[in-house]
Amino acid sequence: MKKILILANSSGGLYDFRNELLEKLLKEYEVVVSLPDEVRNKELVREGCKVVHTPINRRGVNPLEDFKLIRDYGKLMRRERPDLVLTYTIKPNIYGGLCCRIKRIPYIVTVTGLGSTFQKQGIFLKMIVAMYRMGLKKASCVFFQNKENRQIFSKYGIKGKNSRLVQGSGVNLKRHAFESYPREETVRFLFVGRMMREKGIEEFLEAAKMLHSDKVLFEVLGYCDEDYQNKLDAYEKEGCITQLGFDPDVHGHIQRASALVLPTYHEGMSNVLMEASATGRPVIATNISGCKEIFDEGITGFGCRPQSSEDLMQALSRFLKLTVEERAKMGRQARMKMEREFDREKVALDYYDEIQKMTVD
Repeated sequence: MKKILILANSSGGLYDFRNELLEKLLKEYEVVVSLPDEVRNKELVREGCKVVHTPINRRGVNPLEDFKLIRDYGKLMRRERPDLVLTYTIKPNIYGGLCCRIKRIPYIVTVTGLGSTFQKQGIFLKMIVAMYRMGLKKASCVFFQNKENRQIFSKYGIKGKNSRLVQGSGVNLKRHAFESYPREETVRFLFVGRMMREKGIEEFLEAAKMLHSDKVLFEVLGYCDEDYQNKLDAYEKEGCITQLGFDPDVHGHIQRASALVLPTYHEGMSNVLMEASATGRPVIATNISGCKEIFDEGITGFGCRPQSSEDLMQALSRFLKLTVEERAKMGRQARMKMEREFDREKVALDYYDEIQKMTVD
């Protein structure tokens, strides 16, 4: 069997959002995955993947740590001798791609989002652009999750041999099955994600402070990626929010919610918005690439400006004026949109087709 090596920065991200592709690949290929954590390793091993631990500092640029990552990827490729490498997220894309170039191994890159990197100026931006160019230059295909990211790469001359646009990771319509809308009078606004500024947690907390009541609850699900714990504790003590902790199985929490709220600043294509929509819940999110494609304004959700707690509150207030039946109708429309446009099986087939072109003799 031919061998595929996958470089990623999260076992949860790989298993939860790309497992349909893994299942297809495991039928025809030996699959080795390089990961920095162990959250979903047991599940990956049980399916047939070989898991290799590779430490990654996901945040910031540390030359010594990044050089070690390049060295580790080089050793891994020399040991495993893959026929093809798939890379996901920034550091695996850049450093994994660079190693593939050096060793002349075919590779496919997925750009899952750009964060705030390309909004910076000066030497840092020039350095990042140069690194991306080096890492992606020989990529057989670069997958983008939204048009804006693709356009930004084109603007800066960052390209591989080919590129394709997919609907993010898609959503598993069976795992995130449609659920009847809650009939209770209490409205539950649910935030799911890492507690960090660029996910919009500041705006969510400000909205919670102004709009919470006995009948309007604000809940946060996820772990702190930045130093927000004291602030979250203070808001919970005041009765503004409820902390639900971290739970890799978000479906039950979404099922109990009235709407999913994501005031994020940057996205490749938001998985949690797709999951909420598939479950039959309206979404309230920023009008940015990676979010605006997922909802239809006033039909399956409401949009707001990024970095504006006032605009977010206006969107939440619009939602609160709806009847329960109107909210339920939005949820049904959201589910139908996911079935039409965001079925993960279709996304997995796009990748599988590209992989077959490169590995079939």
